[in-house]
Amino acid sequence: MAHDHEGPLARLRRGHEELVLRQLRTHGPLSRGELGRLTGLSRTTLYDIVAALIDGGAVVAAVPAAAERRRGRPVETLSLHPGAGQAIGIDFARRAVHVAAVNVAHEVIGSASAPHGAGLTWGKRVDLAARLVGGLAGGTLRLGSLSGIGVGVVGPVHDAPTTDASTPDTPAPGTSGAERADSLEGASRPHEDLPVLLRKRFGVPVLLDNNTRLAALAEATWGAAAGVQDVLYLRLSHGVGGGLVVGGALHRGAHGLSGEFGHITAEPGGRRCSCGKDGCLETVASIGAVLDAHPAAGDLAGFLAALPVDPAARRVLDDVGTRVGTVLAAVCNAVGPHVTVLGGELAEAGPALFEPVERALSAHLMPVSRPGIDLRPATLGEVGGALGAIALVLHDSPLLTRYQTPNSVE
Repeated sequence: MAHDHEGPLARLRRGHEELVLRQLRTHGPLSRGELGRLTGLSRTTLYDIVAALIDGGAVVAAVPAAAERRRGRPVETLSLHPGAGQAIGIDFARRAVHVAAVNVAHEVIGSASAPHGAGLTWGKRVDLAARLVGGLAGGTLRLGSLSGIGVGVVGPVHDAPTTDASTPDTPAPGTSGAERADSLEGASRPHEDLPVLLRKRFGVPVLLDNNTRLAALAEATWGAAAGVQDVLYLRLSHGVGGGLVVGGALHRGAHGLSGEFGHITAEPGGRRCSCGKDGCLETVASIGAVLDAHPAAGDLAGFLAALPVDPAARRVLDDVGTRVGTVLAAVCNAVGPHVTVLGGELAEAGPALFEPVERALSAHLMPVSRPGIDLRPATLGEVGGALGAIALVLHDSPLLTRYQTPNSVE
């Protein structure tokens, strides 16, 4: 028979410690005041717990550099000890692998990417990811007390992220026939097999989600909307999709289909979409749709280069921006985000895209919401999915329940 050698006060204190550690793991550096609001602990209890965690080496305190300070007494911030462990994120995009590593203090250690052919098997993609991870931080990475890998994949992930994630071999609703073949080549059940392959390779739990949705979480954690609790993210690429961060957490939806903004009707009676509907936003705002509307450009680079001198290219993008802004306004009216982030390769068009998007947003938002329009370009680029996969570990993983002090880290 097992005996509990901890008394009720010791168990209560341990619970308070884990509560503080969980908030620092999820949110990154926080002031004592922010920690108090998030944990609900009294000032006396919080200060006592924080002092013990600092003495034990699990938490470090820092004062902002002189250039970052505001008037008055500098506010000390608290974070998990950077040496306590790292988390790895991997984004298995359609024809590339992106990896990143972040320590438990939310400091980005490094990132890397490599393209691959469409026929590469999942086993070889995992090998490629392992080589990229091995090159981060000079090969000195160690997972330590936060042992976990977050993984982004193309297509819907129907179940909540888990090491044993198992979902049907279903491609993203917005992919074309060729893209669907790309996403499925090399494995009969990629979402089922991938966590098993990664767990075997790295020996740690694997958390899985859609890579575009993870990019939304990354932008809300490290990118254009860092620290914002309610974020709407839209990515305009070969497909059109996005994600919602609500109350600081990623919203997945009941069936893992949250963020499918590319399949909101933007042109009633328009072109048939690969999802089976007509006139979806993806049929007018994806890279392929833009090039179909202006074939003289040849490719995206040619289209972007033509924008300053080609009125026809600008008209195409103006129409795209209007459609995008109209759809975004409908979503904003429904969910009320603090910040809307626009990313993907098409967003590299800059003001030529953002200006018509903002005009349509203003025209279709409720009047009371118009002064609060905050449309921002994404900042993390192609590594966003991998960073979002790390944020998934930091937000959702219960892996830091037994923290290690620097002296105990191998």
